[in-house]
Amino acid sequence: MGAALTRYRAIAYVVGVVLIVLVLVGMPLKYLGGNPTIVQTVGPAHGFLYIVYLAAAFDVSRRAGWPLTRTALIMLAGTIPFVSFYAERTVTRLVREPEPATASRG
Repeated sequence: MGAALTRYRAIAYVVGVVLIVLVLVGMPLKYLGGNPTIVQTVGPAHGFLYIVYLAAAFDVSRRAGWPLTRTALIMLAGTIPFVSFYAERTVTRLVREPEPATASRG
């Protein structure tokens, strides 16, 4: 699980940064400045990286045995600026959270 979590954390960070650059720099330059260069280069890069993010998120979710709803929400986090950072911290906490102690019966 450790390697899968590390891969997920790395790609979540990269996807988050690239999406912020795309939305906060590229889109204003395209629509307000008439310069689509950043959108034309960063947009496809984000698309490719998002596919990698989906695979990493699915891998972690499958290994952790999470329900489909949680898996889908984590996967969607790569489409909204800044949310992938929150999802990464949440996933890390959930994976590293110790199992609740079971009451001993005797």
